[in-house]
Amino acid sequence: MRRWSFLFVSILPLFAVYSAPTVFHVSPDGAEGAFTTLEGARDAIRAARAGDGLPEGADVRIHGGDYVLEKPFTLEAQDSGTPEAPIRYIADRAEEARLLGGRLLTGFTPVTDEATLSRLDSSARPHVLQINLTAMGITEFGTPAGGGVELFFDGNRMTLSRWPNEGFVDIVDVVEKDGHEIHGRKGSKTGKFIYDDPRPERWLEEPDAWLHGYWFWDWSEQRHPVASIDTENKVISVKEPYHGYGYRKGGYYYAYNLLSELDSPGEWFLDRDSGQLYFWPPADPAGVEVMVTLLPNLVSLDTTSYVTIEGITMEGTRGTVVSVRDGEGVRINGLTVRNSGGGAISVSGGKDCGVEGCDIYGMGSSGISISGGDRTTLTPAGHFAVNNHVHHYGAIKRVYAAGIHVQGVGNRVANNYIHDAPHMAIGFGGNDHLIELNEIHDVCLESNDAGALYTGRDWTQRGHMIRYNYLYDINGYQDKGCVGIYLDDMFSSADMVGNVFRNVYRAAFIGGGRDCTVENNIFINCTKALHIDARALGWAHGHADEWIAEEKEKGTLKGIAYNKPPYSERYPKLVNIIDNEPAAPVGNLVARNIFVGEGWKDVNEDAEPYIAYEDNLSDTDPLFVDMEKHDYHLKPESPALKLGFKPIPLEKMGLFESPLRASWPVK
Repeated sequence: MRRWSFLFVSILPLFAVYSAPTVFHVSPDGAEGAFTTLEGARDAIRAARAGDGLPEGADVRIHGGDYVLEKPFTLEAQDSGTPEAPIRYIADRAEEARLLGGRLLTGFTPVTDEATLSRLDSSARPHVLQINLTAMGITEFGTPAGGGVELFFDGNRMTLSRWPNEGFVDIVDVVEKDGHEIHGRKGSKTGKFIYDDPRPERWLEEPDAWLHGYWFWDWSEQRHPVASIDTENKVISVKEPYHGYGYRKGGYYYAYNLLSELDSPGEWFLDRDSGQLYFWPPADPAGVEVMVTLLPNLVSLDTTSYVTIEGITMEGTRGTVVSVRDGEGVRINGLTVRNSGGGAISVSGGKDCGVEGCDIYGMGSSGISISGGDRTTLTPAGHFAVNNHVHHYGAIKRVYAAGIHVQGVGNRVANNYIHDAPHMAIGFGGNDHLIELNEIHDVCLESNDAGALYTGRDWTQRGHMIRYNYLYDINGYQDKGCVGIYLDDMFSSADMVGNVFRNVYRAAFIGGGRDCTVENNIFINCTKALHIDARALGWAHGHADEWIAEEKEKGTLKGIAYNKPPYSERYPKLVNIIDNEPAAPVGNLVARNIFVGEGWKDVNEDAEPYIAYEDNLSDTDPLFVDMEKHDYHLKPESPALKLGFKPIPLEKMGLFESPLRASWPVK
């Protein structure tokens, strides 16, 4: 008898190790004793820790329904789990659980005020409805520059009234010919320009008209309030501060925030003085969800570790929806983040945090941002963004709002599907990142001289591997030319290996950088598949001169002790850069690539002596299995294989089925 009692007591700790976490329930109606808010569950966990300590961790089960937040949900250091006892906030996948940072609008009425009707286009008068936001307690509207109120109808972003309704109009000419010129492109420093369409004559009574344009470069936009319209001379003047690069003939813009241009279904206008919102709904709003954005963000984890947020739908903020700062072991899994004014998910500082399986769309700015690691010590963060679907983002911040940003040291971006955006897909900087197996298409739709993957201007940001990515149909605004992988202005030491480029104007671009590898890639119908130049020996010498001067004065490059450990050990080619033609594109290798199509080589003659070419295949059929169906596996008898080309894992590119995916299959 005592023998069995001894065994029973001995076995108990073994079962305790594997016992389930404590479960808390959250439901909008509080059914069966559930908490009605996330804060209620969070506070209960805090209280439980003061007692038993929750040795097995806790699961907060979030049941279906809408949770309209009055303020962001915050987690702090005291809300952390441990590796053995994590805290998890998990939504019921069988029914959508949604956190709303916006406010749902009901009670639209027809416009009856004669003064307002007279300002509307005659075609719009029978259709435009109104609602007063101030009467609903919404009084902070922001400005038309962005970051304020936005309107969504049936899950789709509506358009702040504008002209033209689609696209842009060109600047006919600048007014003040002040000799302004950049790289041979002439313009003006002053925001006054000539128009030729009579449409601006309708805007004279508009109290707060704005213009949004690409005023000089096709990758730099700015929003301006209108200062004046001279209808006699057909001149529009914008308010200062003027655009930093100036204005030029052929720059493109549109006008917006104009009640008189509320002339098509889906457009809206807000009178910020009265709080009255005017809207031409695309369908009968009865029974359709109409929402305005309100809260700055929805979920914030500050110095919180070993917490999982999973399966929730989040929308309706004016800023970043989910932010994680200085955490460890945080997992953001399977969220649907949509229809907000800022970015979707930000991870900064800390280590080993991941964003996986999320669906992200309808964002005013970027999708995912991960940043962490120490550049001085080259300590990696180990953050990752994996298996996310990011699309239709950058609605307000049109440039440099990437689908995924990655900064710092030692982070990974893999198997993401990114498409339909005005500017870049992935922006990166720092050291030792791995960017692999992503599928990217139809980005840079509104910009030129831009890259689907972009970085630039630093000799010390080294060690990146960009491999096995599939990029296609990337040609820029009006097909004027964009880049697949863009290493801008002497960015150095990135390896482009095993990528597939199809119909990308300039596919692999080395802008005067050093020690880069273009190896084992497939280029199909890319107008200028390979670009390498020596810009620091010419027009861009100013950047190199500045870096060299810093080295002579301080012994550093961009503030980095580049010739001492850990940099001298991790990047031996960097140690003697100042003594090895620092401004020249030294050490670039182009090896065992397949080029299909004409004009694959776009290499500056000053760069040619510094490039090593090995066993590339061009002007020869590589014998793909089925090029018409985009099957770029190689037949066994392919001449590329005989040159040493290694098979690319095409079947592993892009999204994959996983319990953490927010949706599957993905259309």
